[in-house]
Amino acid sequence: MGRYRGPIVKIARRLGVNVAETEKVQKFLDRRPYPPGQHGQKRARRPSDYAVRLREKQKLRYIYDVSERQFRNLFEEASNKKGVTGTVFLQLLESRLDNVVFRLGIASTRRQARQFVRHGHILVNGKRVNLPGYRLLQGDEVAVSEKAQKLVFVKDNVERFKNRKSFSWLEFSPDAMKGRFLRTPEREALSLPVNEQLVIEFYSR
Repeated sequence: MGRYRGPIVKIARRLGVNVAETEKVQKFLDRRPYPPGQHGQKRARRPSDYAVRLREKQKLRYIYDVSERQFRNLFEEASNKKGVTGTVFLQLLESRLDNVVFRLGIASTRRQARQFVRHGHILVNGKRVNLPGYRLLQGDEVAVSEKAQKLVFVKDNVERFKNRKSFSWLEFSPDAMKGRFLRTPEREALSLPVNEQLVIEFYSR
């Protein structure tokens, strides 16, 4: 299964969480806190154990906006590394270039961040990288290319998110449009509405 390209609000309502992590989607959820469709407001039956685990997996996959194959490959990689599999898995997702571009406020959504990377607007350690899933390492510098710094929507994003919540594992200079991936975050620092243990159980069944 490839990446989902349809309305993200529909997915957010179906899963009951703000998978886009944007104010716009949250407003939709606040107004209509039930699944989409004519039967959305009806009382749902108790889900099976499989359905519960699948739901958690889908929430995490849609939050980071990756394909099923990429998601599964990252899980298998996390399973083969030292440490708590769930935490390592989240750290691998957080260290993706498209996610960091979003976290820094250069892009308003992960979808937009992926587009910026694909179009060559992002530099890593001074070199152009066009792979959204590129793995950042501790100390890597992420910057907006000189040409992209003149784009109105990039400047608007940086200005809009200048004063929003910052992340301890990242640093960013709005004026220079340049940031740094300081380290992989600890699990406690990630406020994700997901139980990653259920995701592990889903793939381990």
